[in-house]
Amino acid sequence: MPAETQRQSWPFVPFVSVGPLRFGMSRDQVVDHAAATLDAVPSAERVGDWVMFSLPTSFSRPLTTYFSVSGGLACVAIDARHGPQITLGHLRLVGQVPSQLEDEFSDYMSVQGLGAAIRYSQYGDLGTDAFGVVLRAQRVGDIVLSRPVFVAQEWADMVWDASEGTIPEEEWRVYC
Repeated sequence: MPAETQRQSWPFVPFVSVGPLRFGMSRDQVVDHAAATLDAVPSAERVGDWVMFSLPTSFSRPLTTYFSVSGGLACVAIDARHGPQITLGHLRLVGQVPSQLEDEFSDYMSVQGLGAAIRYSQYGDLGTDAFGVVLRAQRVGDIVLSRPVFVAQEWADMVWDASEGTIPEEEWRVYC
C-alpha cells in the first residue's frame, strides 16, 4: 500500500467532482482525465455501464467509474489500497480505519448542520444523500480500510441503501 505521501490528493466537491473527474463526463473524457492524472498510465476495462481502471504493474484498480443510462459519469469508487486520497474539507476519505472515519465524518456532518442526514447501508457502511457518498469498507490484507463511493445528484437519493439506491449491484458485491 502506498504511503499517504505517495498518494495523489484529489478534492471531493459533492455532486460536482471527484478530483479531475466531473459528474456528467462521457466515458472517453473520464478515460482521458484518469490517464492524465493517475501516477501510472492506466488501462481501462469497459464492462456494460462501468469502467474499471487498472495500473499496468499490478492487478490493482485505483478507481472504478459507473455511468448513467444517458452515458454521463454518475459514480466513482476509490480503492482503499491503490486509489488517490480524496479529501472533503480536512477529512481524508480513502484508506482510513472505518470506525475512526465514521466518527470524524459524523462530526463534520454535525458541524455542517447535517448530522441527521447520516444513514447506514445494509452492510453497515455510513452514507448520506446530502453529499452523495457512502464510506464502504474494503479488506486490505488482514485489515479493513475505507473505500468511498461518490455519486452525482441524480443518484443521491437513498445512496446508502444497497437494495433501493442507484449504486450498481456490482459495487455492493465488492469487498463485502
